[in-house]
Amino acid sequence: MDYNSTQDNCDDPMASLLSPMAFSSSSDLTGTHTLAQLNQRIGAGGWSPADSNAQQWLQMDLGNRVEITAVATQGRYGSSDWVTSYSLMFSDTGHNWKQYKQEDSIWTFAGNMNADSVVHHKLLHSVRARFIRFVPLQWNPTGKIGMRVEVYGCSYKSDVADFDGRSSLLYRFNQKLMSTLKDVISLKFKSMQEDGVLFHGEGQRGDHITLELQKGMLVLYLNLDDSKVRISSSPPSATLGSLLDDQHWHSVLIERVGKQVNFTMDKHTQHFRTKGEADALDIDYELSFGGIPVPGKPGTFLKKNFHGCIENLYYNGVNIIDLAKRRKHQIYTVGNVTFSCSEPQIVPITFVNSTCSYLLLPGTSQIDGLSVSFQFRTWNKDGLLLSTQLSEGSGTLLLSLEGGTLRLVIQKMAECAAEILTGSNLNDGLWHSVSINARRNHITLTLDNDATSPAQDTTPMQIYSGNSYYFGGCPDNLTDSQCLNPTKAFQGCMRLIFIDNQPKDLISVQQGSLGNFSNLHIDLCSIKDRCLTNYCEHGGSCSQSWSTFYCNCSDTGYTGATCHNSLYEQSCEVYRHQGNMTGFFYIDVDGSGPLGPLQVYCNITEDKIWTSIPHKNMKLTHVQGADPEKPYFMVLDYSSSMEQLEAVIDGSDHCEQEVAYHCRKSRLLNTPDGTPFTWWIGRSNESHLYWGGSPPGVQQCECGLDESCLDIQHFCNCDADKDEWTNDTGFLSFKDHLPVTQIVITDTNRSNSEAAWRIGPLRCYGDRHFWNAVSFYTEASYLHFPTFHAEFSADISFFFKTTALSGVFLENLGIKDFIRLEISSPSKITFAIDVGNGPVQLIVQSPSPLNDNQWHYVRAERNLKETSLQVDSLPRRVRETSEEGHFRLQLNSQLFVGGTSSRQKGFLGCIRSLSLNGQKLDLEERARVTSGVRLGCPGHCSSYGSTCHNGGKCVEKHSGYFCDCTNSPYEGPFCKKEVSALFKAGTSVTYMFQEPYPVTKNINISSSAIYVDVAPSKENIAFSFMTTQAPSLLLYINSSSQDFLAVLLCKNGSLQVRYQLSKEESHIFTIDAENFANRKIHLLKINREGRELTIQVDQQPQLSYNFAPDVEFRALRSLTLGRVTDDLVLDSEVAKANTLGFVGCLSSVQYNHIAPLKAALRHATIAPVTVQGTLTESSCGSLMDSDVNAVTTVHSSSDSFEKTDEQEPLTNAVRSDSAVIGGVIAVVIFIIFCIIGIMTRLLYQHKQSHHSNQMKEKEYPDNLDSSFRNDIDLHHPVSECKREYFI
Repeated sequence: MDYNSTQDNCDDPMASLLSPMAFSSSSDLTGTHTLAQLNQRIGAGGWSPADSNAQQWLQMDLGNRVEITAVATQGRYGSSDWVTSYSLMFSDTGHNWKQYKQEDSIWTFAGNMNADSVVHHKLLHSVRARFIRFVPLQWNPTGKIGMRVEVYGCSYKSDVADFDGRSSLLYRFNQKLMSTLKDVISLKFKSMQEDGVLFHGEGQRGDHITLELQKGMLVLYLNLDDSKVRISSSPPSATLGSLLDDQHWHSVLIERVGKQVNFTMDKHTQHFRTKGEADALDIDYELSFGGIPVPGKPGTFLKKNFHGCIENLYYNGVNIIDLAKRRKHQIYTVGNVTFSCSEPQIVPITFVNSTCSYLLLPGTSQIDGLSVSFQFRTWNKDGLLLSTQLSEGSGTLLLSLEGGTLRLVIQKMAECAAEILTGSNLNDGLWHSVSINARRNHITLTLDNDATSPAQDTTPMQIYSGNSYYFGGCPDNLTDSQCLNPTKAFQGCMRLIFIDNQPKDLISVQQGSLGNFSNLHIDLCSIKDRCLTNYCEHGGSCSQSWSTFYCNCSDTGYTGATCHNSLYEQSCEVYRHQGNMTGFFYIDVDGSGPLGPLQVYCNITEDKIWTSIPHKNMKLTHVQGADPEKPYFMVLDYSSSMEQLEAVIDGSDHCEQEVAYHCRKSRLLNTPDGTPFTWWIGRSNESHLYWGGSPPGVQQCECGLDESCLDIQHFCNCDADKDEWTNDTGFLSFKDHLPVTQIVITDTNRSNSEAAWRIGPLRCYGDRHFWNAVSFYTEASYLHFPTFHAEFSADISFFFKTTALSGVFLENLGIKDFIRLEISSPSKITFAIDVGNGPVQLIVQSPSPLNDNQWHYVRAERNLKETSLQVDSLPRRVRETSEEGHFRLQLNSQLFVGGTSSRQKGFLGCIRSLSLNGQKLDLEERARVTSGVRLGCPGHCSSYGSTCHNGGKCVEKHSGYFCDCTNSPYEGPFCKKEVSALFKAGTSVTYMFQEPYPVTKNINISSSAIYVDVAPSKENIAFSFMTTQAPSLLLYINSSSQDFLAVLLCKNGSLQVRYQLSKEESHIFTIDAENFANRKIHLLKINREGRELTIQVDQQPQLSYNFAPDVEFRALRSLTLGRVTDDLVLDSEVAKANTLGFVGCLSSVQYNHIAPLKAALRHATIAPVTVQGTLTESSCGSLMDSDVNAVTTVHSSSDSFEKTDEQEPLTNAVRSDSAVIGGVIAVVIFIIFCIIGIMTRLLYQHKQSHHSNQMKEKEYPDNLDSSFRNDIDLHHPVSECKREYFI
């Protein structure tokens, strides 16, 4: 039986002329052969079985192999008996049936709705077979099974040869050498053997072609090179199929034109190109079919011969089997080849269910010994193969698969179990033979008794055979003493079962005259290779059990049941939206699409999110010796494919690449009309003759546009051709030309000619998709897009916000299939899909309303393993997909977004960032030409305003939002990055209270100015500090009326807050829960709201106090961090602490809406702030375990890729200076070093003397850095400050 294309006019009725003897069935209501042709009215009026159940079938013998193209059915005449659905099976022999499949699944045909109407079905694939079987699946619930049938088709003729495993056909050429530039080889084969050579040819120069079966797979070797590589040492050119040892017909077609080869087996085609330079296949003397004979050794073959049948064998139009049948001289026969296909009468069975399938066969009881053998194949690692209760108290014999290994156990009640283990990976889908023999007190287990089987295991054991053998599992109604199954039931196939050396007739089992069974398919092996088509995406590896397949997604960058979902986000914008900061990330631009992830650097700033992609030649590169005949060129490697780079560029608002050309007597572009000396190549492999800073199509540099070039007659600085270093540097920003892939330089071969170039990373900002949004404001409005094609995997993701009660987000229809996503109630999202097996519906119920005008995220997915729906962070709803039935999603209408094809239940609200299988839909572009839909959707801050921390303000943009950190002591994209600085002895930061001042470029934004109340009735103070110096003055606020607020550390390390609100009103609050000068970061918060004051340090208990009524600062004058340098009258304790000020680190200092430390570091030129002494920006956290002297300030650039000093080429000019100038410079340098040495010695002596005097005082070390490192003061007892309030 095989599948093939239908002949013209192949639709003749074939059952109408059959005799009653051609019909057979599982049972018959009349007890005789019943005529069951279409429109049959006599007799019973058709076929009905004795019992209507799932084990019944009706079969026809068509006499010969014919081509079947269609079938038709009726119910039984004059009755209420008809079949509503059925399946078909085919066979050449009446045994070893094969089920009819479409879409790689067992196909279910729709049957009848009454007894008389005819339902006709044309087969999608015609079938060639002799026997056809109708298997009822469902029938009229008020009647029984009843059928009248017809089969349509035509006769089929073929040439067949039968090879017995020791024979072959040799096709000898008319000349010594057959050299072909193209070949077409076609054949059909069927076999029960997993290995065997189908054909082979080779030439003395090394060319060869071989097609063979290897472990049930079809393997093609093809070599066109003149090399001596043998088949045994070369890898296969292509491999197709599996489980091809099923004794069913399989078609093969090999088409070769030169090096291009199409290799087709059944419906699967593999395209490949052969390696090497040659296009011709040179074969010497002959082609052999069925084996590879050894020259000079008759009957000897190089590899295992093919054992089975070959049909319609054609080599380049020559019918090989026809020549052999007619005994033509071109054919030489080796061994016994016959021209009819011998069919082994082997009956396989399939154990379908992993819980209740079993086969019971009888044996002869009380024989001294035991003999059982059979073959099995399966994908499952575990399963019971055989269980039998032995007689004479011998115990129970169990044979099972456990972890892919064969395990034989004989369990006796009072004794330890005897065990034999053998084999591994026996769940590989191949046939394995097992034999158990017990004779003369020994039991032997033999596995795969060919030359490759392992050694036999033997164990002494006296056993007596029982009378019942349970294969595959145990019935539910038996006790363990009758049938024991410690593992799962077996799922797989068995055949050739022998008990006591006698074969068991499994057809008799099917007919009920031998043994018993449950949940078996008898006379077919329905094993299926679920990994033959690998549905694991993105390079995932496929494994399988009997009923399903599994995907291993390790090291692919993808996850999910079929490795469909990317582990990475699609852009830096998305990472920023998730709260990530600057760093290296992997992005997957097309999500679940075919492009893989690539590593980029995301520079997440407050106003832009830059994506930087470096290449491997980032440093400044010198060039000499290049001219037009021998140009210098460099290809840039971005460690990414061009498709990935183009996707990044196309998805960005703006992209650029900096190009720099440093030159000395090396011209760049020449004149606008002249031939350029340097050019670069972009994405389409086109040369571009413009340089950075210039638009495309204009052969000039940036200075040419500015009219600032060194020579006004040229449009680039380098084109002036001067004998001194200069450069042309600028940004290329025309997206369609980026990235730069290659640079070519041709003018560095003249005297004193030299150049250096640098091309920066590709940098882009602006995600054109993530904020791509539209607003639907009428229920009848929608956007339409091309059909969503997603046969095997479909994922849909988007954001929405609405106030409507319900509405359809998206819909796409097919003839029967459809897909739909909607908000079906204020708190319910529904995903409905139908792939032909009936609709599947998933619902996510939210505990809170989803029509709250906030952005919500939806992601729906369907693949061959499962269907799922995710809404925000709610639990994901998942439903497993059926392994059988339809599995292709076939849609053909337009995709409707925001509505339906019926224009009902339209969505009112906003949708953004819509992506289907990684493809980003441009909603805004489609909305421009659609009524009822607006571009964009305002109100991002209502959903995402909480991402702005520490007093930052969310500000709306057309595409998203940003956090304005003006009034926050923090900075960064989310106002979460601390602004901190290292204070040394005497460092002072003084902020003068005055009118508001602007701190951002956009002075129109109200939040860009800091407003200060002249006499606030509250203080909101917060900052972090770290020090080892005590006493210290951290913060001091004074007013014109001599009121002040001071925060200081006492000498013992306790923290003190001093309020002076009038001459009479003085308050001191001391917190001595620990020594706060301990090189740890501490957070202080002071809040006063009118009379109420709270103070908290870290997680210590909060101090609360109530002042007298109407307490407030009057006429605030300044705020000082560190040492107070103004000529102020200070309180005595404050004055002591102010001697040195503060030595340590202050971070994120805030006073009401003022950030004085941030103003000093970021806006010193426009803020009313004064810095005295050394103020070094640094992270307090990084200072905890580091030396103060080692702290350095690192300012981040626009990206992380280091820029080589672009003045480097100028050092070459120095090399050319004369030796005289060098000598003069050396003398001057020597004199300067002498002077520095003398001054250093004098200063050192003075410092040592001063240090010694200060150390004697022991109170305030002058060497503050050393004190900061060594905690000098904390090692000695000190007197505490006077306290009025104590915590």
